[in-house]
Amino acid sequence: MSERAEARTSDPLWYKDAIFYALHVKTFFDGNGDGIGDFTGLVDKLDYLASLGVTCLWLLPFYASPLRDDGYDIADYKRVDPRFGTLDDFVRFVAEAHRRGLRVITELVINHTSDQHPWFQAARRAPPGSPARDFYVWSGTDQRYREARVIFHEVEPSNWTWDPIAGAYYWHRFFRHQPDLNFDNPQVRLAIVDVMRFWLDLGVDGLRLDAVAHLYERDGTTCDNLPETHQFLKDIRAVIDRHYPDRVLLAEANQWPADTRPYFGDGDECHMAFHFPLMPRLFIALEQQQAFPIVDIVRQTQDVPETCQWAVFLRNHDELTLSAVTDEERDFLFAAYAADPRMRLNHGIRRRLAPLLENDRARIELANALLLSLPGSPVIYYGDEIGMGDNIRLDDRDGVRTPMQWSGDLHGGFTRGTDVRPVSPPVEDPVYGYRAVNVADQEANDESLLQAIARLIHVRSRHRAFGRGTIEFLECRNPRVLGFVRRHMGEAVLIVANLSGSPQPAFVELPDAPGSAVIEIVRHVEFPPIGARPYVLMLAPRACHWFAIVPAAVVSARLP
Repeated sequence: MSERAEARTSDPLWYKDAIFYALHVKTFFDGNGDGIGDFTGLVDKLDYLASLGVTCLWLLPFYASPLRDDGYDIADYKRVDPRFGTLDDFVRFVAEAHRRGLRVITELVINHTSDQHPWFQAARRAPPGSPARDFYVWSGTDQRYREARVIFHEVEPSNWTWDPIAGAYYWHRFFRHQPDLNFDNPQVRLAIVDVMRFWLDLGVDGLRLDAVAHLYERDGTTCDNLPETHQFLKDIRAVIDRHYPDRVLLAEANQWPADTRPYFGDGDECHMAFHFPLMPRLFIALEQQQAFPIVDIVRQTQDVPETCQWAVFLRNHDELTLSAVTDEERDFLFAAYAADPRMRLNHGIRRRLAPLLENDRARIELANALLLSLPGSPVIYYGDEIGMGDNIRLDDRDGVRTPMQWSGDLHGGFTRGTDVRPVSPPVEDPVYGYRAVNVADQEANDESLLQAIARLIHVRSRHRAFGRGTIEFLECRNPRVLGFVRRHMGEAVLIVANLSGSPQPAFVELPDAPGSAVIEIVRHVEFPPIGARPYVLMLAPRACHWFAIVPAAVVSARLP
């Protein structure tokens, strides 16, 4: 067993130090040459992922599905979609990932199913009030729960859709082909626990709870964040703690930190939750070249139970969601990052990281350095480590879900098939296309973006202060400079970032003792020791430095 594999089994709080990597099986690598990514292909690329330094793979839905919502419309919870392989292929993948010290989390889409799921097909044909009918939420009118917002209001006029077979309206918070399950029905809750245990028994290390805020409906409410939802989470967490003590639940609740905080409970609901409001404010800070938006949102983030953790990200598989911003902030972000209306979707921005930052290498590295050093466990979206682009000509979110670019070969090396059409068109433009941006070229270049991101990831993994430490923002006497210290069990890491496109001075007010050594930990460069306050640094444009602060006595003890 490798050192990484041994570490995988030794720490129940592994997720606090984890670096997550989100990917679509169908667009990562095609192992059988039919143009569709599959688990055989994913196994082939596990060594690449291990060498990158990520420690946990988050797989987007791969279950049997009509794929009208890219797999979030599930037709069979316990079956791998045959386009991606078999259940045996999945089990082999999990074993191979574990052998390399990589954990795996998968989706538990519990709010809704596909309208093609056998449960819904039975429900629409069953008599009103029967156990089968009550698997979903039905009404004779579309006027109930009017306070609940329509999430996809651009395409869905209502949360209710008339079903002529049932002779009633059914409730759906997302697309009409995704009817919501009825969590007031105890049989539904038992069925979801059964699905959860099925995948945990196959060895997955955690489950992302999709759209978890919308499980229950009550008149006179927004049908979000209801007490019944939290009780159900406590119930399934009890199952996890009793039978799967090293697994995690990750909540997707797209709202402000104060509203998301209850999903941790008292350490008895979800282990992790996404920090959605941080993402847009990182982009505001980068565009305004000001530290305040980052400092402000992190300070608003409430403390979480000791065993819990935020998941933080720059981009993900959806649009850059702007639900948790003000109208003024949304207008600013649209003007700065999505001038073309085709770049906008559901009040968000459907672009990848590199195009958002205009393919500016320094800005991309700065954004990643901040992601990897701020509180929380970082989530990297597949392809962002090489600066992949998007295709706004594709529908909906497909523009940020194009095939991984492995080489400059046909179809970017995504498929071995030469006479097949890939599941999605590879990006082919001269700036972001696979001939210009691919893994093979960047692996061969020590100064590539891929190598730079890998260095940051590996350094972060050696310092637990990043995943578990406190954060203390520092006065730098310059609004364009962000400075903070992460501390954990005697370790102190200083981060100083210039958000400006021009050189900037930083006058950092460090509370550490004079004489302490300051060592840049990415390139292993020793800086002048701390002397009289403040500690003065001159920062290149978009520079971000990580420093270990080591007491003078420790440095002296190391001298020959």
